[in-house]
Formats: sequence, structure tokens, C-alpha cells
Amino acid sequence: MSIEQAQREIIDEFSLFDDWMDRYQYLIDLGRKLPELPAEEKTDDRLLDGCQSQVWLIAEGDAERLEFRANSDAAIVSGLIALILRVYSGRSAAEILGSEPEFVHEIGLSQHLSPTRANGLNAMLAEIHRQAELARVRDASA
Repeated sequence: MSIEQAQREIIDEFSLFDDWMDRYQYLIDLGRKLPELPAEEKTDDRLLDGCQSQVWLIAEGDAERLEFRANSDAAIVSGLIALILRVYSGRSAAEILGSEPEFVHEIGLSQHLSPTRANGLNAMLAEIHRQAELARVRDASA
């Protein structure tokens, strides 16, 4: 499944909900299904800046395939992480860098997240792109 297909799937899922309370509940449910990171992986160097809640992000792999694992101490933020991982984990650096997170606008997150959650979402997306760029540069210099 491509990044575009993953985003389309998310957009289609969220279109099933008529109001934002249902969408928030769906986000919370997605977050609850997110695998917990072991305590030893929740280190300060993996903690993202720009998020009001605590968000740990781990990137593994190379430019051909990057795997992301992440977790948060906040329910809705964990749901946002679940969406981001669906779209970007398991992709190449080129795919990640060549795509925009269209699902964010399409499902209405831009309009319905609090400013602090929106900042956190942007910080997570920026870190995913930063990790993809680092992997690309690493592989180009190897």
C-alpha cells in the first residue's frame, strides 16, 4: 500500500463519523491499540520537543525502509501517532520526503485540534521527515 493509499484509507474511515466527538473517540481507540514502548526505550533523547504531552519516537532502518515506533502519555496524541505510523512507517526515505500529510487537512484535524495538539502533530511530522532526510544522507555518504 502506498502512502497515498494509506492516507485515502484514513480519510475514508473518518468520513464514517458525523461529528467530532465520535472522531475523537476513534482517535482514542486507535491510540489504545498502539503497542507500548518498553520503559528502557522511553529516553530523553527520543522525547520530541514541541509536544505538550510526552511523545517518544524511535526510527530504525535505512533510506530503503524506515520503521517508526512511537508512544505518548496522552490518549488523543497516541491516536495521532497511530495515524502517522500507518502512513509513514515501512516506507522509503524518498517516499516520505516526497509526500505531504494530506490526511491531516482532509479529515479536519487542522481545524479541530487544540493549538498545543496541532503543534505536537507538526512536531511529530517534522521529526518523521527529519529522520527520512538523515537516512537519505547517511545512505548517500556510505
